[in-house]
Amino acid sequence: MNEGAPLVLASGSPRRVALLRQIGVEPDAVIPSDLDETPRRAESPRALAERLAREKATASAEVARRREGLEHALILAADTVVCVGRRILPKAEIAEEAEDCLRLLSGRAHRVYTGLALVTASGAKRSRLVETRVRFKRLSRAELQAYLDSGEWRGKAGGYAIQGLAGAFVIRLIGSYANVVGLPLAETAALLMGEGYPVLDGWRPQ
Repeated sequence: MNEGAPLVLASGSPRRVALLRQIGVEPDAVIPSDLDETPRRAESPRALAERLAREKATASAEVARRREGLEHALILAADTVVCVGRRILPKAEIAEEAEDCLRLLSGRAHRVYTGLALVTASGAKRSRLVETRVRFKRLSRAELQAYLDSGEWRGKAGGYAIQGLAGAFVIRLIGSYANVVGLPLAETAALLMGEGYPVLDGWRPQ
């Protein structure tokens, strides 16, 4: 067991930090990994989320092991993929990408996968894959344009942020809401507690 071991989050996402804090977990360090996230030829959305989470955890672990105090840290990584069928949607960086995503998602269902990976103090690797199904209303031209104007889509998988304005587009969700934001909390807590990380300590008054 690794009770008391420091926790490293292998992501620079402020959303993931906020989600960890929601369940009383404060990472001791944040070490983002800079990986090429391009899907491999014929790679499925599920496989992509799992692979990138593993690679992010491994890359951040290599850095952490060289830092004083983090030699025996737990390394937590996640990668979220939005897809329609087998079509993987990009993390929109320009308005045209976001518009293409939103037009595709309008009035239909899609899936969000998050791969979780945990590297333990001994170097063992644990992983989970979480799936959420989301259905959007049919978007009007005015809604589409207003959302594009908001800029909220920038850097978001699938071109939207469910925790923001795009929450107004969702008419059905089956599975973990937090998964769509970027970190499924029940599965994350289970992974950490399975390695002895004291998640529940953060729930008690100091």
